[in-house]
Amino acid sequence: MLNVPAPAFPASGSQQRAAAGGRSKVPLKPGRSLMDWIRLTKSGKDLTGLKGRLIEVTEEELAKHSKKDDCWICIRGLVYNVTPYMEYHPGGDDELMRAAGADGTDLFDQVHRWVNYESMLKECLVGRMALKPLAATTETCCALPEEKKLLNGMLPKNKVLDTSSKDLTPSYDWFQTDYLVTVVIYTKQKGMNSEMVIVDHQDGSLRVDSILRDYSYLLHIELSYAVQEDITVHIAEKVGKVEIVLKKKDNIPWSKLGQPLNSHNSFIKCTDRALLVCSSARDHIASNVSILSYNLNERSCFWMQGYSGLYYRKCKLISKTEVTHDTKLFCLMLPQSTHLQVPVGHHVYLKQIIAGTEIVKPYTPVSCSLKSDFKEPSHHDSTHLILMIKIYPSGLFTSELDHLQIGDYISVSNSEGSFKKSQVQTLEDLFLLAAGTGFTPMVKLLNYVLTNVCSLRTVKLMFFNKTEDDILWRNQLEQLALKDKRFEVQFILSEPKKEGTGKQGKISSSLLSEFVKRSKKDSKVLICVCGPVPFTEQGIQFLQDLGYSKEEVHSFTA
Repeated sequence: MLNVPAPAFPASGSQQRAAAGGRSKVPLKPGRSLMDWIRLTKSGKDLTGLKGRLIEVTEEELAKHSKKDDCWICIRGLVYNVTPYMEYHPGGDDELMRAAGADGTDLFDQVHRWVNYESMLKECLVGRMALKPLAATTETCCALPEEKKLLNGMLPKNKVLDTSSKDLTPSYDWFQTDYLVTVVIYTKQKGMNSEMVIVDHQDGSLRVDSILRDYSYLLHIELSYAVQEDITVHIAEKVGKVEIVLKKKDNIPWSKLGQPLNSHNSFIKCTDRALLVCSSARDHIASNVSILSYNLNERSCFWMQGYSGLYYRKCKLISKTEVTHDTKLFCLMLPQSTHLQVPVGHHVYLKQIIAGTEIVKPYTPVSCSLKSDFKEPSHHDSTHLILMIKIYPSGLFTSELDHLQIGDYISVSNSEGSFKKSQVQTLEDLFLLAAGTGFTPMVKLLNYVLTNVCSLRTVKLMFFNKTEDDILWRNQLEQLALKDKRFEVQFILSEPKKEGTGKQGKISSSLLSEFVKRSKKDSKVLICVCGPVPFTEQGIQFLQDLGYSKEEVHSFTA
């Protein structure tokens, strides 16, 4: 998806914040890069001012540290002294000061929830907030009662978030033969498809995340016995039944499916899944300050298999192909024990350990090409992820990616995104505004609408780049325009090397006013925007000035 340079915490997600009125990066002084910050954290210098002590912080104490030269911030109950990080923050010190002396969790989640602040700021850790007693009614995930330990598949009533969801609460069951174990999830949701179910079998545990509109139903079990690596997933779309078939390693009868792991059998909003903290974790934090040393047990405390609730699996790099002088296609193969199909317009996160620090960046999977009949082989959706990534010579993250060898592994998260196919099901006109690698979310969207949306009259792409050499898949886009009369592409160059390549300039109201004209009066239209912050912000503002509503404009964000 958003292949702009990856800044450090917490500005990493800010590139695509335009829809919420985001902000751009600010120039950093020499010697204040991400790598410089990592070096400082490993220098042994006392960045907290507490000489290695960890303390319990009250709200009153936190509020005292609200100045640029003395700034503490709380994120998810942990307090950090971010004063030494001020000069290293790509979003500028003003952005950090918005949460100075206060709880910045909500602000952090609005902008860059996926960023690994625990790793980035671990040397700035002051301690934990003094915990207030929690009422039982506020718990979103509580310990399973003993009678549920045998995993009978019934969801406890206190796990249902509201009364309107009770009739649609999922459940599960399992059965076995001599050779197979089949887990069945009854989602009670019509129209289920393979993109709505994510399955992982890792280290003896089975994890199934079923996405039901805005809710997530999680099955998370440590299996009783070993099973083979490959799994099979069957989905009955009309009735919403999901079957996961496991092959036994030893043909012996199982008395139970296994033991529940963290968040097992929970049904909560997707947005809450990432922030889920079980009551056992609260108790552990309250009674054991050693959690602050980051020796966390993922089954009894925070779900740290992804610091922000993201779940990762190792994927194998099987090919790298040049697209332009600085952009490549990376083809990653999913494990046999994973079922993951990324929906149109959604992104995944890649995670690398660089200089001992976890760094994460979002990318949107693309199709393998725009050629042929514009339909990619189905096996790519189910077994591979293809990422189009711009390599920045001085970029910390992409340089490491480029050094990966065929056969190397990289951690890939579950997919995330707000785009829904329902936004285009009855569409008549689709306009796409892309700058640079902001083109990547448009690839699968083009594929989908041109092959599945019968009402579609017009699809137009305005593609902004610096020079001719920067245009991604130019030949394929031109071939597509020749083959499908509904599709049109315009190239806009800010620094063309020769005349006649396309229009010159940058995004502007005059350019857009000519480009986004409806095919007929009152036609149903959607305009999608993706690119660096200034591009997206300006594009959305220009479209609003031209009279387009919020429902008619979608910006791809991470």
